[in-house]
Amino acid sequence: MSYDLQAVIAHEEMLRVATRDLSAARLASIGQGLSLMPMTDALFEAVADGGGDGAWGFQRFPGGFEKVLAVWSAGGPVAYVEAEYFGGIGEERAAVWDAGAIALAPLHVDEGGPFPPAGSPVSQALRRLGVVTRAGEDEFSAVGLDRHRHNEAWVS
Repeated sequence: MSYDLQAVIAHEEMLRVATRDLSAARLASIGQGLSLMPMTDALFEAVADGGGDGAWGFQRFPGGFEKVLAVWSAGGPVAYVEAEYFGGIGEERAAVWDAGAIALAPLHVDEGGPFPPAGSPVSQALRRLGVVTRAGEDEFSAVGLDRHRHNEAWVS
């Protein structure tokens, strides 16, 4: 079984306001007041500045998108996350912008690499967004990111 996610995550109302003029934005409510906006092909084209992708160490990050996220983060913290797994082995990347600046530098755990004591990159980013967990639960599952296995399923 595979899992892939490339998305912006932020508080629901803030993300709705930030993307109101972005027709390619598709939001999905996840949990704890957060929404997820998958990086679809249409969104990628709408926010790219022509500078190419793969910036900041991400696999699918439109050129110049960090400027957009910085602007959006004036309304509250905004995370960009990527996770790819196949058969339980994979990698994660995450960063958080807040108050117009990078608040959590891009984190990356390679395939097969151990997560740091602070948790996976995605869980650390979600924690910066205020996600609270119960005993034996990580932030990833606390907001239901395991509900869908592929990016497109969040908006279908």
